[in-house]
Amino acid sequence: MSSDQQETTTTTTTVDGSGTTTMRATTAATTTTTTFSSQRLRINPNNEHRPESYEDLKLDFPSAVYSSLEKYLPQQILVSTRDDKVKFMTDIMLRHLPHGERSRAQRHSVYRQKIITNYQPLHKELYTLAPMQCFVPSFIKAINESSEKSFRSIISEPSPGVFVFDMLQPSFCEMMLAEVENFEKWVGETKFRIMRPNTMNKYGAVLDDFGLDSMLDKLMESFIRPMTKVFFSDVGGATLDSHHGFVVEYGKDRDLDLGFHVDDSEVTLNVCLGNQFVGGELFFRGTRCERHVNTTTKPDEIYDYSHVPGQAVLHRGRHRHGARATTSGHRVNMLLWCRSSVFRELKCHQKEFSSWCGECFCEKKEEKGRALDALRQKLVKAVSAPQA
Repeated sequence: MSSDQQETTTTTTTVDGSGTTTMRATTAATTTTTTFSSQRLRINPNNEHRPESYEDLKLDFPSAVYSSLEKYLPQQILVSTRDDKVKFMTDIMLRHLPHGERSRAQRHSVYRQKIITNYQPLHKELYTLAPMQCFVPSFIKAINESSEKSFRSIISEPSPGVFVFDMLQPSFCEMMLAEVENFEKWVGETKFRIMRPNTMNKYGAVLDDFGLDSMLDKLMESFIRPMTKVFFSDVGGATLDSHHGFVVEYGKDRDLDLGFHVDDSEVTLNVCLGNQFVGGELFFRGTRCERHVNTTTKPDEIYDYSHVPGQAVLHRGRHRHGARATTSGHRVNMLLWCRSSVFRELKCHQKEFSSWCGECFCEKKEEKGRALDALRQKLVKAVSAPQA
């Protein structure tokens, strides 16, 4: 018997009165379940609410994601049981998890456990984020001050929505490269079949899969989200609650280039780790919603970026881009696809995205222009009409 059925039975046995009264109670319980399934998240978080802890539960997603999402629950669910809240939030997150990744997530527990049990890390210090060893001083200072002014002091914005800044220490890049190489060596020796980062890259590795998920969670929550809250609030930058972290490799005997695409993220962090290489520029061609993803690029949306080891690029996942061929050498980049369950849920109820989609913005501007022209013509006609 399900928890919903148990609740219905309890209600029936505690209500005094005739059979009619009992039927009314049963109907109320059923209605509550239906109402829960049709509830929407709040647009703005309830910052006065203190989220529950979910660390003691076996969940489909990290416990921190549930605590973060809880502030956006509608009042009726916010005051319900923890189990009800977990079910509601899990349903929302599963709805917005791509089907292929949903299947992947279901297999991941056993898969990851096999790796973590058998793989011996080369640099264990990588697995707990130590800011002083990881980041350059200017980045740490900006994060500690945590203001738009401090972020702007270290960031350049060479093209609208593309932010570039120095981030990683050379020693951290070297350790990460060595760790990835060590993992790939283990994969080769054990003949272990690993899952690649995505459908576009044939080479590279998912960092979360060999134990770096907690470190990347901390990276997103404490160091990336403060920035995205300022620069990408229109796409859920303030509510990033999950990630997909991986490395990609380009060059000889690796992927050569990467075609024109958008990422499955609200915000993407892309940091070059090294090594020596020629080519591989990122090319950006404007931000688009799903409806306009294949529309023409405007001249002011064209921007090419050349990778520098340790330097980060931060952009919207819907910012169309690709990677040119790495013509010589070997290039490795670390990427963090940052996602917001809140934004994905709210996006389901929107029809246009003029605040960030270049094409929606133009359409809205043209629509306003037509409305003004119609009003102008109406006024001119009224003034020109003969007086009675």
